Amino acid sequence: MARARQLPGPDPRQNRLLAALPEADYQELLPALEAVPLSAGMALYESGRPQPYLYFPASGIVSLLYLLEDGASTEVALTGREGVVGVSLFMGGGATPSRAVVQIAGQAWGMRAAPMKRSFDRGDALQGLLLRFTQALITQMTQTAVCNRHHAVDRQVCRWLLFALDRPKLETLSCECYAVVKKESDRLLGMY
Repeated sequence: MARARQLPGPDPRQNRLLAALPEADYQELLPALEAVPLSAGMALYESGRPQPYLYFPASGIVSLLYLLEDGASTEVALTGREGVVGVSLFMGGGATPSRAVVQIAGQAWGMRAAPMKRSFDRGDALQGLLLRFTQALITQMTQTAVCNRHHAVDRQVCRWLLFALDRPKLETLSCECYAVVKKESDRLLGMY
């Protein structure tokens, strides 16, 4: 077996999708991964602009924001080390009306569009993981809309914090929306 290439920064397998890949698939993707430091406030992509990278966060939190014409924005989803940022790349859109902004600093692994598309189009394990993550992301977006409309702000904040803080304590304070999204993600991604 070929020796694993050493990359700067944390192990790419801190990202749960990369960790779930079979070893051969992971080794094939490894040369295409680039370390990307995530600083708070950094935009990974902007509304309506092409997305050159798919990002696999190893740490930190990225918000997906929907922008209104007047400049206001609403957070529609969060992504951390359980997923990817830039789903429009493999879903065929190439751009999206949302904006991705780092909320909590960390580290990600970027993969340019061309090698990602080659791997995705082969239909290997990466394709299945990315599609299941996208379904989990849709669940999160749907549940966020329901949560924002029907639950108290303090419970919404606890749900948001569960992505980055003391889970056992926060889970007792959160509304049921976090549990719905987590259960669906666990079921679809099968890696917890």
